Amino acid sequence: MATAAATGHAPQSPARVAGTRDRLFYGGMAVAMGLTVFAGFASTYYLRLFADGPRATISGGPFTALVHVHGALFSAWVLLFIVQTALVASRRVAVHRRLGVAGAVLAAAMVVVGTLTAITSAARGAAPVGVDPLAFLIIPLFDMVLFAGFITAALALRRDREAHKRLMLLAYVSIIVAAVARLPGVLPLGPPAFFGLAFLFVAAAAIYDFLSRRRVHKVYLWGGAVLAVSVPLRLVISGTGAWRTLAELVTR
Repeated sequence: MATAAATGHAPQSPARVAGTRDRLFYGGMAVAMGLTVFAGFASTYYLRLFADGPRATISGGPFTALVHVHGALFSAWVLLFIVQTALVASRRVAVHRRLGVAGAVLAAAMVVVGTLTAITSAARGAAPVGVDPLAFLIIPLFDMVLFAGFITAALALRRDREAHKRLMLLAYVSIIVAAVARLPGVLPLGPPAFFGLAFLFVAAAAIYDFLSRRRVHKVYLWGGAVLAVSVPLRLVISGTGAWRTLAELVTR
């Protein structure tokens, strides 16, 4: 205290220090995840929009209006996530909350369009090489279920800043798998590889929690568990007769 008085600077509280570190960490995560999305979709979508090559997706399907709407909505999410973390980092919380309304609308549109895109792709037989399209359909549909669930929880707990920001990160991780799978050499390795790489973002956040607070927030504990369990669960379900019946029904 005497030293602080002599220098004219009051010591920062632990909460203030943690807040500063959180702003840096989550801002960095937003940029890192945005770069991952661009790297994953650069050669299969973004750069093809400006190239003279064939206008076809990674599965060989055309760049339909639905594909472009899907791309626009999910790209908008990437940019919005960066903007929202930047607003929090600059302490413009009021603007962050107002923009959150637009984020909720955007998330709802993403779930609808993402689901339609997945079903349409499966209906025309689009899937990774050697994979049954109807079985693969469970991957993107489950992503949409998880994304919707985490977003709903984040909105319900929006007044709990600690839980809210972690739920939003988990929602992002639940849909970044598609970008990770498109990174060079990842897709042939199968779901365990691209899901595992995507979940490294959750692992990094949990490690940051432990280093900065000496404990991992419960949102990362149960949310990370849900993400991890979802991988073998959807793989098992995709091979059942009940799932094939449902998949055939929705793709007709």
